[in-house]
Amino acid sequence: MTISESTTLFHKKKVVQYDPDIALQPGQDIVYRLSLDYDDKRKMPDLIAGFLEKADKHALEALIIGMWGDPYEAGADEVIAALASHAPQLPNVRALFIGDMTYEECEISWIVQGSYKPLLDAFPQLEELRIRGGNELSLDAFAHQNLRKFTIESGGLDQKIAQALSQSSMPKLEHLELWLGTDDYGFSGDVALYRKVLAQLATPTLRYLGLRDAHIADELAAWLANEPLLATVETLDLSLGTLGDIGAEALLQGTQLGNLKRIDLSHHYISEANQEKLRALPFEVVLDDPQEDDEDDGEVYRYVAVGE
Repeated sequence: MTISESTTLFHKKKVVQYDPDIALQPGQDIVYRLSLDYDDKRKMPDLIAGFLEKADKHALEALIIGMWGDPYEAGADEVIAALASHAPQLPNVRALFIGDMTYEECEISWIVQGSYKPLLDAFPQLEELRIRGGNELSLDAFAHQNLRKFTIESGGLDQKIAQALSQSSMPKLEHLELWLGTDDYGFSGDVALYRKVLAQLATPTLRYLGLRDAHIADELAAWLANEPLLATVETLDLSLGTLGDIGAEALLQGTQLGNLKRIDLSHHYISEANQEKLRALPFEVVLDDPQEDDEDDGEVYRYVAVGE
């Protein structure tokens, strides 16, 4: 699997590509995506400024930033600084997505990201932050009173990000989604570290927990199947990873899954026999996109859905 399409729905709004030569559409049911082409002579801070000159800044609720020129060379810090500088004029922005790129624009693990503490400080009213790309991603420990949905999509998440999250505070958090990826593309860390993350961020409001695209999916499942902190969670998402029978059997024997309404295990390596047992659990279990082990010279290989 690769990310082959730009986002079409964000913050419950239809996504529209911004074109400076076309008048902005009226209404509150759309969110604009600002993006540059490879050969574009403009700079993203200028594109942002031009868009905001035309937009009703007071009414703006969400914004998506796509490719900012050469994202495999130039990081997102300039983009973040531009958004932060306009924050005082954007009192009602509730959702930001930085890095909405397809693989044709830039592979997820090639996206050079930036430091997000300035953005979080500049938008205390923010309710949703979605970040794509883990390369050079920086996140200091933070406290944010209004974030409800926090997502990092990566082909390999550095343990420094998880460590920062394990020291952060989001008391209203409802949706926590992290794509862990593989050590081939920058993943580091272990279950013990993510146990600390959940211990810190498992608020009474948490309803969705996604530890996705993980090459340690079996280990995560074995832990989470007996984790009391899942008590408020309605959806557990371990999709896009390398989950196999070890993880499946742990979930089948889990003691802390009683309140779940849905488990997503899409892109998995689970045997047919265990798939049938999982389908018999008293909640929805999604088992789309089954995979088969690769073998080479006696070695077995499994792959996450989104790596490079």
